[in-house]
Order: sequence, then C-alpha cells, then structure tokens
Amino acid sequence: MKRKIYLFIFFCFSMFAGKAQIGGEYTYQFLELTNSARIAALGGTQIAINDSSDLNLPYANPALLHEDMDHRLLVNYVNYLADVNYGYASYAKTYDGIGNFAVGMHYINYGQFDEATEAGELTGITFKAAEYALNLIYSNSYKRLNYGINLKPILSSFETYQSFGIAADLGVSFASKDGYTNLAFVVRNFGTQISKYYDGADSERIPLNIQAGISKRLQHAPLVFSATLQHLNHWDLASSDEEKDFNGETIHQREEGFAKQTMRHLVLGAEILPSENFTLRVGYNYQRRQELKFDNKASTVGFSAGFGLKIKRFHFDYAISRFHLAGSSNLFSVSVNLNNNF
Repeated sequence: MKRKIYLFIFFCFSMFAGKAQIGGEYTYQFLELTNSARIAALGGTQIAINDSSDLNLPYANPALLHEDMDHRLLVNYVNYLADVNYGYASYAKTYDGIGNFAVGMHYINYGQFDEATEAGELTGITFKAAEYALNLIYSNSYKRLNYGINLKPILSSFETYQSFGIAADLGVSFASKDGYTNLAFVVRNFGTQISKYYDGADSERIPLNIQAGISKRLQHAPLVFSATLQHLNHWDLASSDEEKDFNGETIHQREEGFAKQTMRHLVLGAEILPSENFTLRVGYNYQRRQELKFDNKASTVGFSAGFGLKIKRFHFDYAISRFHLAGSSNLFSVSVNLNNNF
C-alpha cells in the first residue's frame, strides 16, 4: 500500500515538467470554470476544504472525495454572462475495501447563433455551440493522507467543427491530527487534444493548472479560512504596462513586483458558521480583479459572496461572483443525500 502512495505522489510532482500555459493559447478553456456555488463564493478555486459531505469538492480536488459522500446526488447550474450557461451533475458511491467513486458531467452551452456570410448577410440557418467533459473520479486514503484522480474525456462542438480530448486531475490532501488544518496539492487538466477541429489544424494545448492550498478552522470560533495558490506552473500572470509616443517609442513602462505577482496567484476565502445548517461565505480573487476591472472604476470586481443552507436531506448553496462591471454571475448548487439510513 505504501508503495502505491509513494508512486502516486511522485507522479503528481513529476507534472511540474509540463510547460506553462498562457491565457488565449489553449483549448477546452471551460475546464477552468467554477461550477460550485460554494467554491465560487470563496473566490473561485479552493482545493483544501476538509468537508466530507460536500460532493462539489472532488471536482476541485479528487482527493476530497470521501466515503461520507456515498449515495449523494449533486446538481449545479450557473447563469453566466450574456446567454451562456453551464453546470455540473454528479453522483458518488463507495465500495468497502476498494475506494470511493464518483461520476459527473460538466457542460457549457454557448447558446444559439445565426449563420452569416463573410459579407454579414444572414443565411437563415442557426447553429449551437457547446462543450462537455465527463468526470470519472476515484479516491482512497492512507491514514491521514487522501489521494485521488479525476479522468476527463472531453467533447467540444462548434457548429460542424468538433474536437475530442482527454485530461486528468491528480490530487493529494493531508489533514492534521486535530482535523482543524488541511493541506492539499493538485495538478489539474494534465492531458492532450486527441482530434483537432478540422484537418490541417495545429494541435492546441490544454490549460494545465498546478495548485497548492490550505484551509484552517479556528478551534474556538465558527470561522474557516481557505487559501489556494493557482497557476504555479506559470509565475508571470501579468503583462507589462507600457505607454508609447507617436513614434512608437516607449516612454513609460511598469512591471509588477514580487508581492503583486504573488497576489495574482492567491485566492482567499472565509466561511462563517453561525449554526450547523447555515453558512455565510466571502472570497477575493486578486488576479480576476486586475484582469477585468476598469482603472477609473474597479467596483467589486474580484469579490464574491454566498451562503449555504441545509434542510434535512437537502443542501442548497448560492453564490454571486462579480466578473465585470457589465454584470455578475449567479451560481446555484443543490445536493441530496439518498441514503435510507439518513
């Protein structure tokens, strides 16, 4: 058993050899979207939350799939920007002596489009665009160390152009003896494009994202703090800020220092637990704020908030996440415990 654990951890760390990904240079970008209302309220990504009952967590880190999630059903829906919407559905099952399994479907629907000629004349034909990723999750544990894998076959369809791919998430999670602190490490979207959108097209890369995280529950207060470092495989997430004169010569150039570059990787979240059945959440994503704000009006871009409510077998989560001044995104998650001995 120990040999399997060591091989798994070695395989995770070997992923650092992968090349860094830069925004706009990869395909299947929908894999980076947050579909959990809880995770969205905590800033958009958290991989170290130690909650054995939330089936949303294995999507972010497959090592967080626990036996207490056995026979649970989850449905997420996200009202994204414009007419775009996406969601996720999942079901978990545990087999004694083998491990924990979950199957899920992640999709994004870009809506319906009107076909037009190169001159802009409508042809009267409409078409749709959508992408899908099947999630096949397995996890197990050794003492206080949990490990897991999420295998994701991918289908991307835009009108008559289609592409198939395969990706995987590899994760580990380690809990402290008192259970109040949890550490995690994840390699997300390690994979390749199997078939291209059309003959002769260049092969496109998948958005590899290496993450490390920690969550801490205070022992004498109903508070849980979470922090995740994302895109560790690509340090420079900011482009240089330049100003040029009429001759094209640079007259001003500003580059971010170490502190601001670090903040671009850091996602912060906090949960307030007034009772066992109600939770308040807030989050902050500095990278999102810097990318999507206006210089003259930053507003609440990059901030998010939400709440969770438990009623008997059902668990309902809601979040609102501000991506841009043009609007916010609303996320809904509903899960149900199907066990008869609930």
